[in-house]
Amino acid sequence: MSDDEQRAEGGPGPARRAPVWLILGVVASALVVCCCSALIGLTVSWAAGLFGPR
Repeated sequence: MSDDEQRAEGGPGPARRAPVWLILGVVASALVVCCCSALIGLTVSWAAGLFGPR
């Protein structure tokens, strides 16, 4: 079966792989944003003395 026949039948191709990479990119970006915001929050809390002895 040639590539043209696979495309005509709607077989796997680059157009079908793109959404998977898009979803993985969005998930990875969300994880980076969450981790960075958590680190910023911990840094601000530590700088404000919330983790020190009372």
